[in-house]
Amino acid sequence: MSIVHSQPLLIQSDGTMLLSERHPRYEEARDVLREVAELRKRPGEWHTYRVTPVTLWNAAAAGWTADGVLRKLRSLARYGVPAALEGEIRRSMDRYGKLRLVQEEGLVLRSDDPGLLREIAAVQALRPCWLEPPLAASVRVRPEARGWVKRELAARGYPVVDEAGYRAGEALAVELRRTTEAGEAVALRDYQAEAVEAFAPERGDVRGEGSGVVVLPCGAGKTWVGMGALARLRCETLILTPNATSVSQWIRELLRHTTLSERDVGVYTGDRKEVRPVTVATYQILTHRKSKDGAYPHWKLFVDRNWGLIVYDEVHLLPAPVFRMTADLQATRRLGLTATLVREDGRENDVFALIGPKKYDAPWLNLEKEGWIAKASCREVRVPLAEESASLYQSAPKRSRQRIAGENPRKLEAVERLLERHRKQQTLIIGHYLDQLRFLAKRLDLPVITGTMPQADRQRLYDRFNRGELGVLAVSKVANFAVDLPDASVAIQISGSYGSRQEEAQRLGRILRPKRDGSQAYFYSLVSEGTDEVEFARKRQRFLLEQGYPYEVDRFEPEASPIGGAEA
Repeated sequence: MSIVHSQPLLIQSDGTMLLSERHPRYEEARDVLREVAELRKRPGEWHTYRVTPVTLWNAAAAGWTADGVLRKLRSLARYGVPAALEGEIRRSMDRYGKLRLVQEEGLVLRSDDPGLLREIAAVQALRPCWLEPPLAASVRVRPEARGWVKRELAARGYPVVDEAGYRAGEALAVELRRTTEAGEAVALRDYQAEAVEAFAPERGDVRGEGSGVVVLPCGAGKTWVGMGALARLRCETLILTPNATSVSQWIRELLRHTTLSERDVGVYTGDRKEVRPVTVATYQILTHRKSKDGAYPHWKLFVDRNWGLIVYDEVHLLPAPVFRMTADLQATRRLGLTATLVREDGRENDVFALIGPKKYDAPWLNLEKEGWIAKASCREVRVPLAEESASLYQSAPKRSRQRIAGENPRKLEAVERLLERHRKQQTLIIGHYLDQLRFLAKRLDLPVITGTMPQADRQRLYDRFNRGELGVLAVSKVANFAVDLPDASVAIQISGSYGSRQEEAQRLGRILRPKRDGSQAYFYSLVSEGTDEVEFARKRQRFLLEQGYPYEVDRFEPEASPIGGAEA
């Protein structure tokens, strides 16, 4: 076989790319595709990727050129790059940088392509955004339309590079502490410092910098990047998080690792509403309103103070109303933190346009090799449907089948087998269906944490788990995010939210904190065999597969030998 025909990548004209995981150059090709495409499915040996405008714009923002991308793809392609796709890659990437927002005695949209500017100026939806008719190379933009212009143009395939700069915000004297309370030296890890530098360079006033997204694995210390940005910019900061647990953790870390005092840090949640120089709030409180058509009473938090930085924790969860609020806040620096830019609602365009491009991305396995996150083994365990469940499943409408498969009673026996196998390791049992979790917790005499449990009670259970007083904890989806359980080393997922790649990554992330004894982590996903849950599992696994985590597939045999894999 010739060298050309031995390459690992089959490229189609519509942007679909098939990558053979058995090829010797698989990892090299996977690392390239991580930069320029997204993984769509993995039915077997062949992984299916797809380039999209957003993946190409992020690549362009990271310094890739169309020539560089095509050169890499040609070196990996078995039959070359189709001309139609080559043209699309060039068009998408060449558009990055063609439109720039700048400050010239006001906000101005500039382009070196008069034809492009005329085309954009003619868009009916954008006409209210212009202060005056466009000139050959520029058009003056209403200041309040800065976000709207970027979002509308991104939706039409035209990314805007925002170089209009940002307000400094109210100054705040804050630094990172250099030692812990016990006197131990602490500092940003190399990759955390690189992420801060990528977001807010120390090299003076760089007007195009100060907004964007940092992508780091769960357990790799994204909070430290946020604190590093705060200390670099030294300004009043609003931090938005998914839940009250995350609020508590941010405040604890801010008080422990920065020079901020308790009077400097405020909590803005359903229970407490303190607005201080650094305020930590939940997305839920910002999007709360008394009726479907009512006003959002807490939106004023965004505008009532001269924030210099807004941090969006778990930015891939950003609710639609917060996107709308953010569109009005484009003069404020914005930092998105996430483990994955994947959004199941397809709003990656909005993240790119309103928060900013990807500024830094550390591959999960790279940090694993360096010891910053734990080595993890991922296994999919196929569990036969119980007889009564199989009968129900066959006669049920499609919308009901997922729950029947998810709550398969035979999963309980598989859980018992795995708990016995890992009886000396701290384990999380994670599920989507509350009835299933409560039934399992009752049968196994375990505490269970759900969204209805008061925050103080949740924290008491987390603390007992962290002290080793509890070896196993059952948790609902409230534990998908921002739960600090450093000694958890086994996660057993008994049910999930359909094909959510976000959720799969976050649940693995619960066990990725490095272990004090250097041991690895084990992630098990229980899937009902012969059901739609198998296909949902494939979709859920795509992001982690792209990061280099292979899934071994085992079949659970009731009353048979233990599930395969290395002994804990």
